[in-house]
Amino acid sequence: MSSNQFQLLGQRRFLPFFVTQCFGAFNDNVFRQAIIGLLFWMDASPSQRTLYASLAPAIFILPYFLFSATAGQIAEKLDKDRLIRITTTMEIFIMSLAALAFVLKALPLLLVALFLTGVQSTLFGPVKYSILPAVLHPRELTGGNGLVEMGTSVSILTGMLFGGLIFTVAGSHGPYAAGAAVIALAVCGNIASRMIPPVAASMPELRINWNPLTESRDVLRLARKQLAVRNAVLGVSWFWFVGTVFATQLPDYAPLNLGGSNTLYVFVLALFSIGTGVGSMLCEKLSARTVEIGLVPLGAFGMSAFLFDLFFARSGAATVTGLDVAGFMAQPGSWRIVIDLVGIGLFSGFFVVPLFSLIQSRTPKTELSRVIGALNIQNSGFVVAASLLCLALRTWAGWSIPQLFLALAIANTLVAIWIFTIVPEFLMRFLSWLLVRTLYRLRTRGIDEIPDEGAALIVCNHVSYMDALILSASIPRPARFVMYYRIFNIPVMRWIFKTAKAIPIAGAKENPELMQRAFDEVDAALADGELVCIFPEGALTKDGNIAPFKSGVEKILERRPVPVVPMALKNMWGSMWSRRANAKEGELLDRMRVPRRLRAHVDVVAGAPMDGAVATAELLEAKVRELRGDAA
Repeated sequence: MSSNQFQLLGQRRFLPFFVTQCFGAFNDNVFRQAIIGLLFWMDASPSQRTLYASLAPAIFILPYFLFSATAGQIAEKLDKDRLIRITTTMEIFIMSLAALAFVLKALPLLLVALFLTGVQSTLFGPVKYSILPAVLHPRELTGGNGLVEMGTSVSILTGMLFGGLIFTVAGSHGPYAAGAAVIALAVCGNIASRMIPPVAASMPELRINWNPLTESRDVLRLARKQLAVRNAVLGVSWFWFVGTVFATQLPDYAPLNLGGSNTLYVFVLALFSIGTGVGSMLCEKLSARTVEIGLVPLGAFGMSAFLFDLFFARSGAATVTGLDVAGFMAQPGSWRIVIDLVGIGLFSGFFVVPLFSLIQSRTPKTELSRVIGALNIQNSGFVVAASLLCLALRTWAGWSIPQLFLALAIANTLVAIWIFTIVPEFLMRFLSWLLVRTLYRLRTRGIDEIPDEGAALIVCNHVSYMDALILSASIPRPARFVMYYRIFNIPVMRWIFKTAKAIPIAGAKENPELMQRAFDEVDAALADGELVCIFPEGALTKDGNIAPFKSGVEKILERRPVPVVPMALKNMWGSMWSRRANAKEGELLDRMRVPRRLRAHVDVVAGAPMDGAVATAELLEAKVRELRGDAA
């Protein structure tokens, strides 16, 4: 497993796929911009340009509605490397047809090629995201998705620039240059795809339903099975809605509101794209290599904040015209607009990358491609809705572009609140992420020992009231925590623990009914293949030392002998949330201490899984002591 996302770029399991998808996104945008370039090269009338500019996006996106459900099934049934090679071979033939259309200056034939490009992209879409969990470790998912989103953003931007320059640079040879370029790029993508190592089909026995209507209905239902996945799909589609508003409005925003020329439009688009790419890449660092959906609220509200500021930064029409980049940057308030555009893109990356990672990690591998197909159907609907809404508000309602951005900021805030209300796990993870990252600097070791899937029991020493949050921020998959009911009931923290489905427990003498209910819940969670974490000491340490493990862990394993992963928290003793030595029993604040260290390093160490059939409390205690060493 790689130690950071950049190492993936040197590994065959990731690099050829990454290059292939970058070539695909680049070529799609070269082709679409070259069509617009041909219209200007042919000196087409404004009405012709408007007609084709309106038709092209609709024709490209139509296959997503028609064939995404079928594409999801095909991606499930075929080996993923083989399907990618099939789609890139299709691209060569489609671009050959496009090249012929460029040379003949046959605009209807170009639209046919554009439709076929949409079909090819539709087939590639499900495998693009379902291949990542098949080749990456769970701790690499966020970084891998960040690279893919960054590569896509950069490829779209550079593809638009390259496609727009072909006819300017090639002059009278423009049609031939455009045709040669799209064929050459398709061939390069196909060559890269042939270096992708074998990736087996997730469900080769699947019988394909060729009826797009019934299958679309079925895959949309499949995507709604899990509440968190359903709303992650909704969140990704909303990201596409926001992106579409920007993509459709920036060409007019640059001259009308910023007073710029065509070069300024490219600069503005580049700011948003670069911000998205940087935000996507930062997700791995901010999440500590876990699927950290706590970044989603941060991204959503960050997007809204910068959208609001963009409106107030320039709410009226420009007072000058024809500015290039240097001229714009010399204008008062220009740096504020630059920061806003980069900020919107940056927080968009924080928003979308964890959502993709959640969909990939929470969806069964035998369903993932079809769920991505459902996602693409919904995305295309949101793209069309955004385009039509912008057209209606600007044409019929007379709204300005800054007013559209203000409405988008309000809508984005409301959508975020709605999603986080119906799925409180997003907000819970954000609060726990904020608490842990503010108070501590985490260092993890051996976390890869935790099984990627299936039931397992984690046992760990108990040092502070923050232990469950620190462990959940370090473990790459969701875990159910068993905790003393008094800790579970701490104000504010109770909501976090309850949302995380923690299991409160009491001693046999305190509340035997609650204790038995806790053991039953633990057994049910393990039976469902979940990860459960317990603190076998039964209470926080009073002096920094590990107390003897109680027999409760043995009772759990007697009922269900699952693998047991020993873990140790190091350097937590002495933090604000650990107990004062020899403190009397009482209220939480009476037992807390003034922290000796701010942003202290805390180590989380995991050992190799042990056989639950032979593990004992004494054996597990010895292993945890060994992992912790002298670092209390």
